[in-house]
Amino acid sequence: MVKVENSDFKKEKIKDKKLKFVIHKHYASHLHFDLRLELDGVLKSWAMPKGPTMNPRDKRLAVMVDDHAMEYERFEGIIPDGSYGAGQVYIWDSGTYHFPEIEDNENNSKSLREGISKGHLIFVLEGNLMKGEFALIKLKKASSKDWLLIKKNDEFATNTDISLIKAPSEDKNNFKRS
Repeated sequence: MVKVENSDFKKEKIKDKKLKFVIHKHYASHLHFDLRLELDGVLKSWAMPKGPTMNPRDKRLAVMVDDHAMEYERFEGIIPDGSYGAGQVYIWDSGTYHFPEIEDNENNSKSLREGISKGHLIFVLEGNLMKGEFALIKLKKASSKDWLLIKKNDEFATNTDISLIKAPSEDKNNFKRS
Protein backbone atom coordinates (compact mmCIF):
# COMPACT_ATOMS: atom_id res chain seq x y z
CA MET A 1 0.00 0.00 0.00
CA VAL A 2 1.27 3.45 -0.91
CA LYS A 3 1.13 5.95 1.93
CA VAL A 4 0.27 9.53 1.01
CA GLU A 5 1.61 12.28 3.24
CA ASN A 6 -1.20 14.55 4.42
CA SER A 7 0.78 17.73 3.77
CA ASP A 8 1.36 16.75 0.12
CA PHE A 9 -2.30 15.86 -0.28
CA LYS A 10 -3.43 19.19 1.21
CA LYS A 11 -1.07 21.16 -1.06
CA GLU A 12 -2.39 19.32 -4.11
CA LYS A 13 -5.98 19.89 -3.01
CA ILE A 14 -5.41 23.64 -2.53
CA LYS A 15 -3.61 23.90 -5.87
CA ASP A 16 -6.50 22.22 -7.71
CA LYS A 17 -9.30 23.96 -5.76
CA LYS A 18 -11.49 26.17 -7.91
CA LEU A 19 -12.27 29.67 -6.68
CA LYS A 20 -15.89 30.29 -5.76
CA PHE A 21 -18.23 33.16 -6.50
CA VAL A 22 -21.66 34.04 -5.20
CA ILE A 23 -24.18 36.68 -6.19
CA HIS A 24 -26.56 37.75 -3.46
CA LYS A 25 -29.92 39.37 -4.13
CA HIS A 26 -30.12 41.86 -1.28
CA TYR A 27 -33.32 43.59 -0.22
CA ALA A 28 -31.71 46.34 1.88
CA SER A 29 -32.90 49.97 1.82
CA HIS A 30 -32.92 49.46 -1.98
CA LEU A 31 -32.83 46.19 -3.89
CA HIS A 32 -29.35 45.49 -5.24
CA PHE A 33 -27.14 42.51 -6.00
CA ASP A 34 -23.74 41.76 -4.47
CA LEU A 35 -21.06 40.07 -6.57
CA ARG A 36 -18.54 38.25 -4.38
CA LEU A 37 -15.37 36.65 -5.75
CA GLU A 38 -13.17 34.43 -3.60
CA LEU A 39 -9.55 35.56 -3.57
CA ASP A 40 -6.82 35.21 -0.94
CA GLY A 41 -9.17 33.75 1.66
CA VAL A 42 -11.83 36.48 1.48
CA LEU A 43 -14.71 37.45 -0.79
CA LYS A 44 -13.88 40.54 -2.84
CA SER A 45 -17.23 42.30 -3.12
CA TRP A 46 -19.06 44.71 -5.41
CA ALA A 47 -22.61 46.05 -4.93
CA MET A 48 -24.55 46.28 -8.21
CA PRO A 49 -27.54 48.64 -7.95
CA LYS A 50 -29.15 47.41 -11.20
CA GLY A 51 -28.08 43.81 -10.86
CA PRO A 52 -25.98 41.61 -13.12
CA THR A 53 -26.29 41.37 -16.88
CA MET A 54 -25.68 38.82 -19.61
CA ASN A 55 -26.04 41.50 -22.31
CA PRO A 56 -22.70 42.78 -23.69
CA ARG A 57 -24.32 46.15 -24.51
CA ASP A 58 -25.18 46.76 -20.84
CA LYS A 59 -22.53 48.24 -18.63
CA ARG A 60 -23.56 47.86 -15.01
CA LEU A 61 -22.22 49.94 -12.15
CA ALA A 62 -20.47 47.77 -9.54
CA VAL A 63 -19.34 49.60 -6.40
CA MET A 64 -16.47 47.90 -4.61
CA VAL A 65 -17.28 47.41 -0.94
CA ASP A 66 -15.35 45.91 1.97
CA ASP A 67 -14.10 42.35 1.64
CA HIS A 68 -16.40 39.80 3.25
CA ALA A 69 -15.48 36.66 5.18
CA MET A 70 -15.75 33.38 3.27
CA GLU A 71 -18.78 32.43 5.42
CA TYR A 72 -20.84 34.92 3.37
CA GLU A 73 -20.53 32.55 0.42
CA ARG A 74 -23.29 30.43 1.98
CA PHE A 75 -25.18 33.19 3.82
CA GLU A 76 -28.86 33.54 3.17
CA GLY A 77 -31.20 35.16 5.67
CA ILE A 78 -31.99 38.42 7.43
CA ILE A 79 -29.48 41.06 8.44
CA PRO A 80 -31.20 42.63 11.48
CA ASP A 81 -32.57 46.17 11.51
CA GLY A 82 -29.98 48.62 12.80
CA SER A 83 -27.11 46.61 11.27
CA TYR A 84 -25.17 47.60 8.16
CA GLY A 85 -27.03 46.19 5.13
CA ALA A 86 -30.18 45.36 7.09
CA GLY A 87 -32.67 43.34 5.05
CA GLN A 88 -33.24 40.01 3.35
CA VAL A 89 -30.38 38.32 1.51
CA TYR A 90 -30.81 35.45 -0.94
CA ILE A 91 -28.22 33.45 -2.86
CA TRP A 92 -29.20 34.35 -6.42
CA ASP A 93 -26.38 32.48 -8.18
CA SER A 94 -23.15 30.73 -7.27
CA GLY A 95 -20.44 28.61 -8.79
CA THR A 96 -16.76 28.82 -9.62
CA TYR A 97 -14.71 31.33 -11.56
CA HIS A 98 -11.25 31.70 -13.03
CA PHE A 99 -9.03 33.90 -15.15
CA PRO A 100 -9.48 33.02 -18.86
CA GLU A 101 -7.33 30.14 -20.06
CA ILE A 102 -5.59 29.60 -16.71
CA GLU A 103 -6.33 26.36 -14.91
CA ASP A 104 -3.95 26.16 -11.95
CA ASN A 105 -5.04 28.02 -8.84
CA GLU A 106 -1.70 29.71 -8.10
CA ASN A 107 -1.39 31.46 -11.49
CA ASN A 108 -5.14 32.02 -11.55
CA SER A 109 -5.08 33.90 -8.23
CA LYS A 110 -1.99 35.87 -9.27
CA SER A 111 -3.64 37.04 -12.51
CA LEU A 112 -6.88 37.94 -10.71
CA ARG A 113 -4.94 39.89 -8.04
CA GLU A 114 -3.09 41.80 -10.78
CA GLY A 115 -6.40 42.55 -12.53
CA ILE A 116 -7.87 44.11 -9.40
CA SER A 117 -4.68 46.09 -8.79
CA LYS A 118 -4.68 47.43 -12.37
CA GLY A 119 -8.42 48.15 -12.35
CA HIS A 120 -9.13 45.74 -15.21
CA LEU A 121 -10.23 42.32 -14.01
CA ILE A 122 -11.21 39.68 -16.57
CA PHE A 123 -12.78 36.42 -15.39
CA VAL A 124 -14.98 33.51 -16.45
CA LEU A 125 -18.02 32.63 -14.33
CA GLU A 126 -19.31 29.07 -14.20
CA GLY A 127 -22.61 29.47 -12.37
CA ASN A 128 -26.20 28.42 -12.87
CA LEU A 129 -27.27 31.80 -14.31
CA MET A 130 -24.04 33.70 -14.86
CA LYS A 131 -21.83 31.97 -17.40
CA GLY A 132 -18.98 33.00 -19.62
CA GLU A 133 -16.46 35.83 -19.68
CA PHE A 134 -16.87 39.14 -17.88
CA ALA A 135 -14.78 42.19 -17.10
CA LEU A 136 -14.79 44.52 -14.13
CA ILE A 137 -13.31 47.85 -15.23
CA LYS A 138 -12.46 50.53 -12.68
CA LEU A 139 -13.80 53.96 -13.64
CA LYS A 140 -11.08 56.62 -13.71
CA LYS A 141 -13.17 59.79 -13.39
CA ALA A 142 -15.53 58.64 -10.66
CA SER A 143 -15.25 57.41 -7.09
CA SER A 144 -12.25 55.14 -6.54
CA LYS A 145 -14.74 52.38 -5.67
CA ASP A 146 -16.76 52.59 -8.92
CA TRP A 147 -16.30 49.83 -11.47
CA LEU A 148 -18.33 48.63 -14.47
CA LEU A 149 -19.38 45.01 -14.93
CA ILE A 150 -19.35 44.15 -18.63
CA LYS A 151 -20.34 40.84 -20.25
CA LYS A 152 -18.18 39.62 -23.13
CA ASN A 153 -20.04 38.78 -26.34
CA ASP A 154 -19.66 35.00 -26.14
CA GLU A 155 -21.95 31.97 -26.58
CA PHE A 156 -23.64 32.72 -23.22
CA ALA A 157 -24.55 36.34 -24.02
CA THR A 158 -28.26 37.16 -24.17
CA ASN A 159 -30.56 40.19 -24.28
CA THR A 160 -32.75 38.72 -21.51
CA ASP A 161 -32.81 40.80 -18.31
CA ILE A 162 -31.69 38.06 -15.95
CA SER A 163 -31.85 40.37 -12.93
CA LEU A 164 -35.63 39.76 -12.98
CA ILE A 165 -35.10 36.08 -12.19
CA LYS A 166 -35.94 35.19 -8.60
CA ALA A 167 -33.39 33.58 -6.31
CA PRO A 168 -34.04 29.81 -5.99
CA SER A 169 -35.24 30.14 -2.39
CA GLU A 170 -36.94 33.53 -2.73
CA ASP A 171 -40.48 32.13 -2.62
CA LYS A 172 -39.62 29.30 -0.21
CA ASN A 173 -38.00 31.17 2.67
CA ASN A 174 -40.00 33.39 4.93
CA PHE A 175 -37.20 34.81 7.01
CA LYS A 176 -38.28 36.39 10.26
CA ARG A 177 -36.85 39.78 11.11
CA SER A 178 -35.22 40.03 14.51
